[in-house]
Amino acid sequence: MTKDVVALTERMPDPWTVLAGLLSGGPDKLVDAAAEGAVVQLCDEQGRPLVSIEAPLLVQVEGEAERLLGATAPPVPFWWTEARATTGVEDAARLAGTFAARLAALAGGSVWPREPGRSLGVVRTEGVGVAPEPAAAQPAVDVLTDRVAVVIQDRPVVAMTAWLSDAFRAAASAGLGLQIVTPPGTTLSPAVRDNLSGWPSRWVVQDERDGYYDGLTGAVLRWQSGMFAPVEALDATAEDPRTPVAAAFQDVAATGERQLAVTFRAVHPADERLVLGGALEAVWRELTGGPPAGWGTAEPANLPWSPARLTDVAYARAPEPTWFVVVGAPERPGVATVRVRRTKAGVEEEVTLAFGYGADEEPPMDALPRAAEVLATRHHLQSMLVQLRRARRDLAVPPRFEGPGVPVAFVLGAEEVRAMPGDRARNTPLAQRPLPLGPKSRPALYYPLPGDPSDLAGWQDFELLMRHLKGS
Repeated sequence: MTKDVVALTERMPDPWTVLAGLLSGGPDKLVDAAAEGAVVQLCDEQGRPLVSIEAPLLVQVEGEAERLLGATAPPVPFWWTEARATTGVEDAARLAGTFAARLAALAGGSVWPREPGRSLGVVRTEGVGVAPEPAAAQPAVDVLTDRVAVVIQDRPVVAMTAWLSDAFRAAASAGLGLQIVTPPGTTLSPAVRDNLSGWPSRWVVQDERDGYYDGLTGAVLRWQSGMFAPVEALDATAEDPRTPVAAAFQDVAATGERQLAVTFRAVHPADERLVLGGALEAVWRELTGGPPAGWGTAEPANLPWSPARLTDVAYARAPEPTWFVVVGAPERPGVATVRVRRTKAGVEEEVTLAFGYGADEEPPMDALPRAAEVLATRHHLQSMLVQLRRARRDLAVPPRFEGPGVPVAFVLGAEEVRAMPGDRARNTPLAQRPLPLGPKSRPALYYPLPGDPSDLAGWQDFELLMRHLKGS
């Protein structure tokens, strides 16, 4: 399996430090650059990469090494440098580990995982082979077919790193799915899970009993026709094409942990004074008592929270859409993804946010109407959905069944309420009347829903509300 190695250092690896690391395979190894210079590669004599090394990233956010690697990093700010060994090369993982160990020794710090980073000696790599082009051309891709790009990851949490983000974009541009293969102990970050929703992209988990299964659905998988695809049950028929579910996926135990998930959409007038991120910060403050800790365009989130800097990045990339990840402080786990795009209606922000709570912690349900009112009156809210689900406090996505969220509330923005004919928005078939938010002349409406994670009947009420609002 492919190996990733990360050096976490107190000081920035200067050019001489990087050069010392690049000589890990001896002076006969060639050096090349990819991704417009953002990735340096150790290559064999034919110019094919053995190890791909990403430019060092300055991390100024507490807890990211612990969240994504389970490692203890130097005090912030520290430098995060990733090296990825090429699939199929026997000594490539040792070469990557030695590179990272040299960086840590010279710049002060540690290596994750510890085992590959112990040796500082030159790794002899005579006579090795590497993955052929074009798979080796994309540092994060291990196998390429005419249907999917396959990425093999062996790390505690598969995060939306710059490499993986590039792989998603490259696969989408080529009309391919992206399939991520991991060992059974790995989890996904919510940012990666949200990008695996389109077929044939999927999370493939290795399993001793069933071989492979989908970590999000449990479907048993096999490699067939150039990709991992579900296996049909022995008693499947054309009318009932059932797929067996892996036993490991069903091996769950109640922990009492929960997640509060909020998704909302806001459309702002395209104005040069517009500052993005304010809506997300407002919700974060109402639900936690403070702002987010950090943000970035990939994981780890490396920058201290700053709506102004986030806006600058989105503005510089316009009219192309921009994706951000936002994280909370370690004591209150929170992860959000933000998609910003320019449309005819203005500047759209789509936010998916989740907070985690332990068995002895209560989600702040009373704060939800206040958060919704702030969005509706100050941040051009269109709609918002709040769900409560039984899931891990740390927000990591395990390869096990986690119950679906149950709707707690739905909010309709003031302009959307105003556009409804008559009193349709106010007079619904639900037992509880909606709560008006904001000015009486132009209110937004907050629709309370049952929100009991043990009772999926709340979705029936939500669907009933949606059909009523749509007039169907």
